[in-house]
Amino acid sequence: MSAPDEAAKAKVSYRALFRNRDYRLLFSGLAISMSGSWAYNVALVVFVFNATHSPAWVAAASMTRFLCALIASPFGGLLADRVERVRLMVTLDTVALVLQAGLAVLAALNGAVVLAIILAALTSVTGSSYDPSARAATPAIVGEEHLAAANSAQSAVENLAVIVGPAIAGALLIFAPPAVVFGVNAATFGLSAVLVGQIRARSQPADITKGGTVGPLKQMAGGLAAFFESPTVMLLAGFSILASFVYGTDTVLFVVISRDQLGTGSAGYGYLLAALGVGGIVMAAFMNRIAAARRLGAIIVIGMAVYCLPTALLAVVHAPWIAFLIEVLRGAGTIVVDVLAITALQRVVKPEVVARVFGVFFAFVLAAVSLGALLMPILLGIVGLNATLLIMGFAIPALSVAAYPWLRALDARALAELSAIEPRIATLQALDIFAGATRTALERLARSAVEQTVGEGTVLIQEGAVADDFFVLTDGRVDVSALGEGGVERALGELVPPDFFGEIGLLERRPRTATVTTASPCTVLRINGDDFVDALTAADLSPSALGGVQMRLARTHPTATMTFGQSNPEAPAG
Repeated sequence: MSAPDEAAKAKVSYRALFRNRDYRLLFSGLAISMSGSWAYNVALVVFVFNATHSPAWVAAASMTRFLCALIASPFGGLLADRVERVRLMVTLDTVALVLQAGLAVLAALNGAVVLAIILAALTSVTGSSYDPSARAATPAIVGEEHLAAANSAQSAVENLAVIVGPAIAGALLIFAPPAVVFGVNAATFGLSAVLVGQIRARSQPADITKGGTVGPLKQMAGGLAAFFESPTVMLLAGFSILASFVYGTDTVLFVVISRDQLGTGSAGYGYLLAALGVGGIVMAAFMNRIAAARRLGAIIVIGMAVYCLPTALLAVVHAPWIAFLIEVLRGAGTIVVDVLAITALQRVVKPEVVARVFGVFFAFVLAAVSLGALLMPILLGIVGLNATLLIMGFAIPALSVAAYPWLRALDARALAELSAIEPRIATLQALDIFAGATRTALERLARSAVEQTVGEGTVLIQEGAVADDFFVLTDGRVDVSALGEGGVERALGELVPPDFFGEIGLLERRPRTATVTTASPCTVLRINGDDFVDALTAADLSPSALGGVQMRLARTHPTATMTFGQSNPEAPAG
């Protein structure tokens, strides 16, 4: 396949993404609930400060919520692997609705601040399972070829919520008390539950207890081990965690910059934070193509540089509008790092542990944000604002450049692996059943395929057996026979390369409909059945391929009709 062809196939339209009904529901639920949550963050600060007139109480409220989310995140990932994820998200939305409604009543009655902080902390704990569930559910909803686009869209809506949520809260608080904002946030959780509950794609809960022999701590350890066992995941996630540390420093640094450098007072903090969100929204439109690049090392280093280097310019900038543009540029840089890390997690980690891995990942992210926020006042006190800006501008990019040899080695290893499986990819591309599959899906199938050489007379598929794997014949000849509906064994012909067999039982979830026996020494690619079905579910099975499978089924079972694809009319476009 030529480079232009690869680029054309890798470029997935966001319009096509949003034609997927399930993703529209997930995206809408996230957008609504996140906007409400950012509005609630502002209202909580106002409520606590009005009740206590103490910045210390405000800090206590924020830190309690943050620490509860940090501690609960690994447990949240564990829960998201054990429970069907859509049902879990609906349940969590419902619990959050009840908690926020209780907070609204408490605020309306001028209740105890301590109780308000407890309700807020419980809401944070609830969210600790929601994010891993949503991220882990995304691949099944959109398919691999849409992952980068979906992650970019979700990152964009997160950035948009940073802008819209506080704006909504500010407008409401002009005319109404914080209790009203809490009530609005409760309603957003309710609406999210209604939308997400209509998603058709469902996950299969995993028995991560191994029959009840493995306790919660060992279950979480499985997620931690999966996080560290992949160099790709660990390195890319490490850069995202480093970017989160920088964001933590920003939450403190923006206050000081606004007050001492720009003269915009406390309002300037919100403007700078909003500018980061604007940059992320703008960059999201380009992330799908960036994520399809073969060499990601240089892109990650550039992303970190774009995020950090402009901070040094703030040492000489005093115009608020220039500072705003600088933060827009920085926001574009950080979304590059975050989307690549999240997409790598979704693609590389095994489905049965992916939610736990996200729980670990989000725990590291929260810890990094906390560490950055805690260390920044110390650094400011030691070296002052201008020196701090220079350090933050140059030190992190320097670390990224120092790590570039590992990134380059990672790229080289990935390219070598791709070169090794290229013949398998070409074989799969030649089969009409994969005509609608994306390059990404074919690469994954080629990596998971096991090449086997078998002797003459070997039964590869036995009629009536449980369908497990899909076979691609690359060398030799096989004979196909079946009893079928007639009950009399018949020879159905011979298959020669390139051809495939074993698809009917997998697509129709039924026992094998024929027996396949080698007529000569053969070489086959054996592909796990779940991986095969996932690849076709994420694509449009071409009419010719569907017709061919139907013809094969009709030879053994004339009264049967193919049902694959009929229950999923809005599968993602391939």
